[in-house]
Amino acid sequence: MNIFADFTARFQKVIEALDLQTKDGSALDLSRVAVEAPRDPSHGDVACNVAMVLAKQVGQNPRQLAEQVASALRSDTDVASAEIAGPGFINLRLADAFWHRHLAGILDAATDYGRSLAGGGKKVNVEYVSANPTGPMHVGHCRGAVVGDALANLLSFAGYDVTKEYYINDAGVQIDVLARSVLLRYREALGEHIGEIPAGLYPGDYLVPVGEALARAHGPALLEMDSDEALAIVRDKSIDMMMDVIREDLAALNVTHEVFFSERALHAREGGKSRIERTMDDMRTRGFVYEGRLPPPKGEMPDDWEDREQTLFRSTEAGDDVDRPLVKSDGSFTYFAADVAYMKDKFDRGFEKMIFVLGADHGGYVRRMEALARAISGGTLELTILLTQLVRLFRGGEPVKMSKRAGEFITLREVVEEVGRDPVRFMMLFRKADAPLDFDFAKVTEQSKDNPVFYVQYASARCHSVFRQAVEQFGAEVAERDGLRANVHLLSDEGEVALIRKLAEYPRLIETAATALEPHRLAFYLYDLASALHGHWNRGTDNSDLRFVKANEPELTRARLGLVQAVSDVLTSGLGIIGADAPQEMR
Repeated sequence: MNIFADFTARFQKVIEALDLQTKDGSALDLSRVAVEAPRDPSHGDVACNVAMVLAKQVGQNPRQLAEQVASALRSDTDVASAEIAGPGFINLRLADAFWHRHLAGILDAATDYGRSLAGGGKKVNVEYVSANPTGPMHVGHCRGAVVGDALANLLSFAGYDVTKEYYINDAGVQIDVLARSVLLRYREALGEHIGEIPAGLYPGDYLVPVGEALARAHGPALLEMDSDEALAIVRDKSIDMMMDVIREDLAALNVTHEVFFSERALHAREGGKSRIERTMDDMRTRGFVYEGRLPPPKGEMPDDWEDREQTLFRSTEAGDDVDRPLVKSDGSFTYFAADVAYMKDKFDRGFEKMIFVLGADHGGYVRRMEALARAISGGTLELTILLTQLVRLFRGGEPVKMSKRAGEFITLREVVEEVGRDPVRFMMLFRKADAPLDFDFAKVTEQSKDNPVFYVQYASARCHSVFRQAVEQFGAEVAERDGLRANVHLLSDEGEVALIRKLAEYPRLIETAATALEPHRLAFYLYDLASALHGHWNRGTDNSDLRFVKANEPELTRARLGLVQAVSDVLTSGLGIIGADAPQEMR
């Protein structure tokens, strides 16, 4: 039901019928032909550049070629007019009957309208959040969580086979710091006065329950154990409890993952070797792992740089700017070594496309990860790293101060509890992910057009209120869904047809947003659709003939209810992809 795909096929059919020949006898190149909505709606419903694309190939004047194509399309019963504009654009205005038929199709599809097969079932892994399990989620994680989750929903709706994944960074120095911090809270739970938390440890009160749980489970026994043995117990308990907190925080934001992958699983030895070691062996046989020396870095020499023979990944062979160390001087693996094994694991699971949603501070990882993907897959793996910019919190224009509970940051849960899940999710998408975003607690709870999430959800509630009015006026039968499509041919007002046109953009929007990996386009579209609905409602306020519920005219009312139902279905569908509700009423 993508009208632009439909008319692309119609244009191609006309071109085939014209039997055009290129000057050199080669096949016509239609790859740059675009069928889209004109920027100015007064120019028509569909615009195409086919004549300008083909004119040079076939040796014709583009306007003359455009006239041939337009002339053929004028005989199409769905085309009300075909005009030539500028250097050779073809602008089509479609017949009302076409729009009525399209609306009937939307009603048949209901909330599946816009669902696409464009992804072809391609296996896609979307990894997002992947925060260290060292504390609760903070607002810095919020944007990536929403962007990743909404993008995964969007890709699934567009026909991809999507897996949502969270990589648990439960190995490394930060986990040792976590364990030592919790051990301090454990001693506090046993009654010891611990004083001020030492520098370098995590100071937040969120670790107090972990220390208390250890005290209940073990009493003072951990203090009597070997320190390594005690830290191992503390480490496991801390990770488990922090991941429980993280899952609860994400659930409050309606963010879900199918897979939680533990970094420690890559280090665990099975049959004498870890997955990291096995992956390194495999990549060594393929020439990507070798023993060598790195050249000194350009500019100021880092204090920790060592001129030594070491195990390296030949990532420059795959487009990186430097080869990457895999083993530290103490014999432990680098973070990149785990990255190699993890990406290899994903590739072995059959993913054809991988998307990593990371904070802007990870910009330095992009080139090495792209090189890694090429090395592991031989160039067949599609990899995209989306970087999300910072979120700045305000309340009535004033910067929000730090959290008392978390210490140095605002928790995600605090934001959700203050303004609600839906405003957070919608507003995190109401700006392109790579642009900074200002989030004002006061503005996102305003009941006004200036608050996008309210404006969109109010449109959903308004749709349901129309149905309640209609039932009150004519009885329940008028609102039965099966009868809504029967009279859509009665819709003739320009505002009504304009709403159908806006609805017709939805399938194309889904496909283009999925292809571009830009879920913010959906939020923008929903705002525009809501604006169109509210605008037509306001026209009905001024002119009673245009009201959705027309007194004494049940058939016309039923036709208009069909239009309202279609708007409601698309709002419900789009808000569902975003991860927000489509309310039936708002108070």
